[in-house]
Amino acid sequence: MSEILKCTGLTKKYGSLVALNNLDLSVNKGQIIGLLGPNGSGKTTLIKLIAGLLKQNSGELTVNGEKIGINTKKIVSYLPERTYIPDWMRVIDIIKMFENFYEDFNLEKVKTMLDNLGIKFNQRIKAMSKGTKEKLQLILVMSREAQLYLLDEPIAGVDPAARDYILRTIITNYNPEAAVIISTHLIQDIETVLDDVIMIQNGNLKIHKTVDEIREESGKSVDELFREVFRC
Repeated sequence: MSEILKCTGLTKKYGSLVALNNLDLSVNKGQIIGLLGPNGSGKTTLIKLIAGLLKQNSGELTVNGEKIGINTKKIVSYLPERTYIPDWMRVIDIIKMFENFYEDFNLEKVKTMLDNLGIKFNQRIKAMSKGTKEKLQLILVMSREAQLYLLDEPIAGVDPAARDYILRTIITNYNPEAAVIISTHLIQDIETVLDDVIMIQNGNLKIHKTVDEIREESGKSVDELFREVFRC
């Protein structure tokens, strides 16, 4: 497996608050990785740095061997934690925007996933439920043939049936030569799809192991180990 993401001494501060502290980390292609930690641990900061939405104070960060910039943004597909599609849009409007903006956008893939959900191209965003909006955003992100997918809390705030659909969508639609990083608090719901686990706290790396290593070494599930490490 080849390396898709590398952080060396990565540090990000907000004034006197240290969000990421001298973080060393590497991620290989072909994996689904859980990015786990309590609130304020630095998960979203790390994702935004990789996506090119923030700039580190010090350290190195590369995607596919390149520093964060235009070339890395072309191969990173990012799902933010919050809904961002304007309510005045129709589904076809946001599809056209993605198609025009991203060279790797797969129109046939998005059509198939929308058909599976019964979402029509002329449907207005404001008429959708919160869960349907979140599914639409995920479909758009997973319809890119990216090399690194960054999903920030993709299953938060949706019902269990919707979570199952979202996880199936992630598993069946990401490029197998790519990597997927999923930040979430709902560890039990995603544990079965994970290959690797990264746990951070107060901007520091606590654990980076495969799921198999965690189970073999600790005799615990990822969720059980998380609760032990962070005393949940």
